[in-house]
Parts: sequence; C-alpha cells; structure tokens
Amino acid sequence: MLRTGICGTDLHIERWDDWAAAGIRAPLIPGHEFSGEVVEVGEPVHDVAVGDRVSGEGNIVCGMCRNCRAGRRQMCIRTKGVGLHRDGAFAEYVIIPGENVWVHHAGVDPDVGAIFDPFGNAVHTALAFSVVGEDVLVTGCGPIGLMSIAVARHVGARFIVASDVSPARLELAAKMGADATVDVSRERIADVQPRLGMREGFDVGFQMSGSAKAPPEMIENMNHGGRIALLGLPSEPHAVDWAKVVTHMLTLKGIYGREMFETWNSMRAMLQNSETLRASIASIISNRYATRQWRAAFDAAGSGGVGEVILDWTEL
Repeated sequence: MLRTGICGTDLHIERWDDWAAAGIRAPLIPGHEFSGEVVEVGEPVHDVAVGDRVSGEGNIVCGMCRNCRAGRRQMCIRTKGVGLHRDGAFAEYVIIPGENVWVHHAGVDPDVGAIFDPFGNAVHTALAFSVVGEDVLVTGCGPIGLMSIAVARHVGARFIVASDVSPARLELAAKMGADATVDVSRERIADVQPRLGMREGFDVGFQMSGSAKAPPEMIENMNHGGRIALLGLPSEPHAVDWAKVVTHMLTLKGIYGREMFETWNSMRAMLQNSETLRASIASIISNRYATRQWRAAFDAAGSGGVGEVILDWTEL
C-alpha cells in the first residue's frame, strides 16, 4: 500500500453508526480508495506484474448472474465490496482478484491513484447523459461532486451551477469550473438562472448531496425532458413530486460505483489528454497525513469543508 483515501463510508464505519452496525460484520479492515505497488501475483493472473503501480476496483462481482454474464458487471446482484464485506486497504497489504486490478501504465501520482475510486464515481455520473452544450446543475460539493464539475467542464457543458451549504466547498466548486454557486441555506437555485441568462431550467442534473432537500429542489429546477443522475444517498426519506417527473418527462438514473471497466478507461484517457483536468483532480486532495496520524486524518475528513484526505503508507 502506498496511499489510501478516506471515504464517507469509512467515517460511518469508524463511528459505528446505525448503518455500519446493520451492514458491517466485524472484525473488518476498512478502506477501498487506494493506490499501491504489486508485490505478488497468483499463478492464474496475467497482465499484472510485480512492481506495477496500481489502483483497484472495489466492487467484486460473482461473474455468473444475468448482469455479469451480459457484461454489466456494475449491476451484479451479488457484489461484495473491498473494505465493506472483505478486508480492505487500511493496511500495509491488500489482496484483490487480478481482474479488479487497474495498472497505471502511464505515470500517475500515487495520491491521484488513490482517488481513482471516487473519481470514477464522478465520471460515471457526469457521463451518464450527454452534457455537451447543456446546462448542468450539481447538488452537493463534496469531493465527488467537485470532480464531477471538473469533468462536465472538460466535456463541454455550457453553464454549470453548483449548490451546497459550505462556503469553503462552494469556493472549491468555482475553482473546478462552476459558473455560479448557490448556498442553499441562504438562496434558491431558481434565483441564479436569470443571472446566467437561462430561460428554461437545467438540462442535466448530478445529484451528489446527502441532504433530503436536494433532490426535490433539483427536480423543481429541471427543464422539460431533463435528465438526472442520482449518486448521493439522502440522509432521510423525502417526498418526490412524481406529477412533475411525469408531466415534465424527466429521466432519473441511479448511479452506483463505476462501470467496469469503461469508466476506468474514460478516466485514464481524460487525465492523459488534459493537463487542466489533471490539475483540477489533483487539487481535490486537500490534506495528507502519515498513517500514524490516522486519528487526525479521520477528524479532518469528518469536519466538512475539505476535499479528499489521504493517508501515506510510506510514512508509518
């Protein structure tokens, strides 16, 4: 192990909240955002060699269900998660199937390699629908939401509006390429549209927020025929204006993890071809700690208003 990122899921496990207690079987080594160096491969493994710098796809699939056999592995009905259902990356070594290993053939900084997992979530969401020339609304400016802004800007969105309640994260959203930011504790998203010259609502939405208020406000601000990619898991149940979904002919698409492995190919290609995007994604990493400072690292990750927090395993 070289680097690991601290995800919101890891915070739930460390706090041992109701979600963790219901879904995690202890003892468990958490951690699923990582980069490392291969030290050993099993006999059947090919295309992965000792010494390779790698990241890993954290969803381990059965290979036999209908979706797996049709090539839709991200929809496997028996998915097991690294760091969730089997030991993960908060350790000096992790073992994963050879087919889950992603080799960084081009030079990729270990810090950036450690966030390929959440970057993949952002890319999967941002590419769920065409955003070329479209007006995009992003609700929730955590690290994945911020990365989705950078991807939408790279791909060619017209206007991008980002909403959150954290001034620090909204400032980061502007640096990622958002044309306007909205502190929804003080202002409504609808009030921003006239300032940008928008007349008909948003064409595409990325719902990245954990707030139960975010999805209804996104639906309220979509154009007829708007398309919404839903990645964020609301913290509590919320009402949906299904009459508006139907009469405005909205499309809602759930996003979970990454497409295996088309999203990974897209990530690699975009980073190879755009220095601007590489710099934007690297800038998401706001805090780095030696592994022995894990307590401070978790506290920082849970404080809000920060980007990605990285643990450096070369500094035990």
